[in-house]
Amino acid sequence: MSHEGPGNGRDGDRDRAARGDRRPADREAEVGEPVVRGDPAITGERAERAARFDPDDPESLAEAADTVRRFASETVAGDDNVVMLRGAAACAALVRGHGSYKSAAGGAGDGVQVSFIRKWARVHDLPESVRRHVARGHIAPTAAKHIARVAGEARFDLAWAVLDGGLTVREVRRVASAINDGASPEAALRAEGVTPGTLNVALPLDVYRRLRDRASLENRAPGDVIADALGDAGDG
Repeated sequence: MSHEGPGNGRDGDRDRAARGDRRPADREAEVGEPVVRGDPAITGERAERAARFDPDDPESLAEAADTVRRFASETVAGDDNVVMLRGAAACAALVRGHGSYKSAAGGAGDGVQVSFIRKWARVHDLPESVRRHVARGHIAPTAAKHIARVAGEARFDLAWAVLDGGLTVREVRRVASAINDGASPEAALRAEGVTPGTLNVALPLDVYRRLRDRASLENRAPGDVIADALGDAGDG
């Protein structure tokens, strides 16, 4: 899992988003840090109670182990996506603190499997923009586990296909498996009936008029005009 040094993290992530730069496909913030869970815009009043797990602090690591034990026993979570993200954070903190998936499972106690730790720690490692949609309920945590199985920009391709293509968890699993077997993300998504890059958006009427007018005058598709505009914004 990725880990960054001081001076990076959430502020750097926001700056890149504002500039339109390409985003990393792995987590940038510190492991265990409640970047999404601690955002009131996402979790409301619960943000103030968001747990932070410090893998370098024994007391915090013990709290993470307790959280993982309860998470694995299914006595918590259910349909609460934010609680599931907390469990994922605890899994990741244990991995970082103990140095391996196997040691993390041992640190969590009996009944916690290595595969459980691995799956949820990978969810914690997803980029913030994807985790935010998990917290909002737009991407099911079970789908996020499969998105986290792939690497690089395929994570974004698969996540956005859930939002814009309506992929089910079973379809996400098949696409992730196909990508890991060597298929390109585009080919794997098309095999499930999804056209990558397709997005329905609602524009203010005046912007819509100007877009249609410009596209027609330039003999181009509206999507090409939008793509150029975003590209120019990223180059500025």
